[in-house]
Amino acid sequence: MTPLDGQCTPYRPSAAYDRGVTTAATAQAPAITTEDAGPEEKYESPEAGSAGQRGGVADVVRRRLLPFDARLDPYSWLATGVIVVIAGILRLVNLDKPKGLIFDEVYYPTDAWDMLHRGVEWDEKTNGPAYVVHPPLGKWMIALGEMVYGNNEMGWRISGALIGTLSVLIMVRVARRMFHSTVLGCTAGLLIALDGFHLVLSRISLLDIFLMFFVVAAFGALVMDRDSRRRRWLRAMEAGLDPSQPGKAGRPAFDWRTGVPWWRLLCAVMLGCALGVKWSAIWFVPAFALLIVVWEVGARRSAGVRRPWRDTVIDEFGWLLLAGVLMLLTYTATWAGWFATDTGYFRHWLRDTGHAEPPVWGAIRNLLHYHHEMYKFHSTLDATHQYQSWPWQWLLLGRPIAFYWSTDGTCGASSCASHILLVGTPLLWWSFIPALGALAWFGIARRDWRAGAILLSVAAGLLPWFYFAMQGRTMFAFYALPAQPFLVLAVVYVLGAIMTPAPAAAVATPGAAPPTDESSSDRRLIGAVVAGAYVLLVAVCFAYFYPIYVGQIIPYDDWSARMWLGSRWI
Repeated sequence: MTPLDGQCTPYRPSAAYDRGVTTAATAQAPAITTEDAGPEEKYESPEAGSAGQRGGVADVVRRRLLPFDARLDPYSWLATGVIVVIAGILRLVNLDKPKGLIFDEVYYPTDAWDMLHRGVEWDEKTNGPAYVVHPPLGKWMIALGEMVYGNNEMGWRISGALIGTLSVLIMVRVARRMFHSTVLGCTAGLLIALDGFHLVLSRISLLDIFLMFFVVAAFGALVMDRDSRRRRWLRAMEAGLDPSQPGKAGRPAFDWRTGVPWWRLLCAVMLGCALGVKWSAIWFVPAFALLIVVWEVGARRSAGVRRPWRDTVIDEFGWLLLAGVLMLLTYTATWAGWFATDTGYFRHWLRDTGHAEPPVWGAIRNLLHYHHEMYKFHSTLDATHQYQSWPWQWLLLGRPIAFYWSTDGTCGASSCASHILLVGTPLLWWSFIPALGALAWFGIARRDWRAGAILLSVAAGLLPWFYFAMQGRTMFAFYALPAQPFLVLAVVYVLGAIMTPAPAAAVATPGAAPPTDESSSDRRLIGAVVAGAYVLLVAVCFAYFYPIYVGQIIPYDDWSARMWLGSRWI
């Protein structure tokens, strides 16, 4: 309904950042939680929250529970396709250059090739199983490329390039669903596509791009789970459910299509795959579990459940337990090659140490022992390295990694350089810290679930490394890659807020008239210009640094001009 005439109007999903769910409005509807208030909500007067009703469901409740759903919008998919094509071209063109193994490619493509032929990693020097300290899934994914293209540069790198491109696709759709805006969704995808950090790790055969992909896929499934569970509550209420009733009478009826949280179970599978690439994915498990609980409580509050926390524990504990089991089974399945052979490292540790080795339990105990040894390695890794860095340096680009350096070749100058430097697009990365500060402010001021989800995911990707830094553990800048998509979401959130600022005067004064269409239009225009200019500057900055992302041969003076932080980048 409009705040002036008090008449109901047909509901439609609103634009990304049309806020205005005022504290006065929520006070009129005690069953609604501001946890569900978000940037997509339309301005409502205090009377609007209690008068509008359709199908037995108040409009304000419907607005809280009705998810954004425009899956078949052809224009959004066309825009998504354009962004993905840009990302793919950047990641696939001249992928086989530079020639040879660079940086840690000396490990993972070689391990992948051995796994193709032996099922496990192999040490050619000893002609025996190799002791490795990361689970096998990332190397199996590299092996898929080698299976198609062979044991060469294209075979080593094609899987990472394709996965990096797919991660851009997922982020466009996830951001669009979160912000209810194709423009903001494509902005998120474009910023990731134009980030040198993401680009370099997509074009080099390391494990971190696969880790990031599965984390992002898990988060996307989690957002879909949130929407599907809210849709279930809304449909049940439209069918006559009274959520205030105790017990089963106040819960949606179970059916296999909507009652099972399929998206949540997919999230568990994706987390199991992420763990199967690197153990550092473990920190996203409690973060995403917390999001599930908070979102389920919020859905019940929005529906009008009298005891949302208690009912959430009763209804969701079993599903969370099942998700945990599914995650562990998925992780264990990534070790299938180790289980299927007799030659894996520690495969028969019990037998080799004179102990009985039952067929199934013995293999599991051997794998547990292997994991214990892997943990000892990771917890005691303190060797110094030329390119090691600390987590407080990462967002500042304080210590990038030189993956490749050569002065061979011609460039039309007396001295040339070819360099691959793992450094994020500076303008984008130096925006992350102020964006996180602004996001925290918006999250508190507007109690927006999006802000909380983004901040928690960033924390899961970065904060644990601060603890390990205190222990003196050796670490590198590419450890930050799983947090990068969420850092971009923080920037996009703030850009959206700039494009459509909240009607502060109307929010502060109960009963005040909402902002006029003319003033809102002016603010949108100015905000859109500012946001567009920012994205354009990021693109220009990326283009300037592109030669040192892909190892182009350029004059030495041009290379030196790009070393903005001097010796820290060399």
